[in-house]
Amino acid sequence: MNSDSARGVHRRWLLGWGGLAAAGAVAGTSLVNARQGHADQTPTDRIPPDTLPGGAYDRYVAKLAAEGRFSGVVLLAHHGRTVLSRSYGTADEERGIANHEGIAFSLSSAGKPFGAVAVLQLAQQGRLKLSDTVGTHLKGFAEEIAERVTVHHLLSGSSGLVSPDEDVRRVFQSRDEVHEYYDQRARQAELVGVPGIPNTAHTEADVTIPALIVEAVTGETYWDYVQENIFGRCGMTGSAFCTRPQWLTDKHIAHPYMRLADGSTVDAVRNLDADSPDPNVLGKNPGRAFIDPPGDGGFATAPDLVRFARALADGTLLDRPWADVLTAAKTPHGPASFGAYGMPVSIVNGQWIHQRAGGNPGVGASWSVYPDSGWVGVILGNRDGAPLQEMIGQERQAITGAPAGGGSGG
Repeated sequence: MNSDSARGVHRRWLLGWGGLAAAGAVAGTSLVNARQGHADQTPTDRIPPDTLPGGAYDRYVAKLAAEGRFSGVVLLAHHGRTVLSRSYGTADEERGIANHEGIAFSLSSAGKPFGAVAVLQLAQQGRLKLSDTVGTHLKGFAEEIAERVTVHHLLSGSSGLVSPDEDVRRVFQSRDEVHEYYDQRARQAELVGVPGIPNTAHTEADVTIPALIVEAVTGETYWDYVQENIFGRCGMTGSAFCTRPQWLTDKHIAHPYMRLADGSTVDAVRNLDADSPDPNVLGKNPGRAFIDPPGDGGFATAPDLVRFARALADGTLLDRPWADVLTAAKTPHGPASFGAYGMPVSIVNGQWIHQRAGGNPGVGASWSVYPDSGWVGVILGNRDGAPLQEMIGQERQAITGAPAGGGSGG
C-alpha cells in the first residue's frame, strides 16, 4: 500500500529516473571500439576513480553500514558492466539471510515508471493515444474527469486530481481486495486543479488510472501485463509483484525493518500491528499490503534494474522514439529539473540524469540513469535510517563530479 494520498504521503522520496535512448548509442560505440582494439576513449567513457572499489563512494557507503545506517545493496554499472557492487546487512534477521545481489527489494514509488512504460508500449502499438481522455477507456468517473483529463495529463503529473485520504491501517488479504480498493479510490478522485498545469509530484490517481487503462486495453491485470511485457522482456528474473505470503516465506526477498516511536526496530511484514511514526508516512506499515497497488511498487534486484535500463536503451521495451517520449522534458520544475512521464529528469554538471526513488517504512530505493555517460546507479535498502537523498548525492558526485547535493524532492 505505497500509494500517495492527499495527506502528503506523496512527499516520500520521489526523484526522477529514465531517458535511456542516448545511453544505447554511447554503449554501442564503446563496444565496437573495444572489439576493434581501440584504446582511446571519450571523456564520458572514462571510469571516474571515485566509482571504483575502494573509491570515495565505496568508502562512504561502507562507513554508513559500519555505523548501522545502511542495510541493502548498492551497484554502479557502466555500459552494463558492473564497476561496484556492495551488500550490507540482513534481508531476514529471523532466518539469518544476508543481503546480496540476488535479493529483491521493495521499490515503493521507484516502481511507478513501469506503468508509464506499459502505457507507451500500447501507444506505440496504436492501441491507445496519449491524447485519449479517461472516459475513452474507463467508465464510472465524474464527467469532468472523464472528458477533460487525458492520459498525457496523468503520466506528466498535470491531471489536477486529488485522491481521498487512504486507510493506512487496513490489512489486505487478497489481490482482488487490493484491486477493488484502489479501483474505487481512483473513481473517488476529485478534480481540484486545471488539467495541463503540472504539479511536482504524482498523486495516487495519476498512477492508478493509467494502470486501469492498461487493464482495459489489454484485458490483463496490470501486474500480469508488467510481469510479461516488462520484467519478462528484460530478463528481470528476480523481479515481481510479490504478495505478502511470498514476502514472508521467500528467502530472496528483503524484509523491511521499520523504526518505531520508541527507537526500536521491527520486521514490518511480521508485525502488522506496528505503525511508522514518520510524519511523511504516518501510521503506515508496508506489510499490510497483500500486493502493491496497480501502477505502483513491485520488487526488484539491483542487477535487474540495470537490465531494465539496458532494455530501454536497446529497444527491447520501446522503440527509440518512444523511449525518448518517456524521458523528454515536459514541464519545468526548477532551474535545471523537469517533469517527464512518471518521473522528473534533471541536468547536472552538463549532463542529463534520470532518476526515480521511493520510500516506505523500512524501504528505500533509488535507481538513476546517466544516459550521456552510460552509467546506471542503484541503491536498495531495507532499514529505516539510511540517508537516501545524501546517498544519491554521493553517487552523483562519484559519477559526474558534481557537488553532492542529494536529489530533488517530489
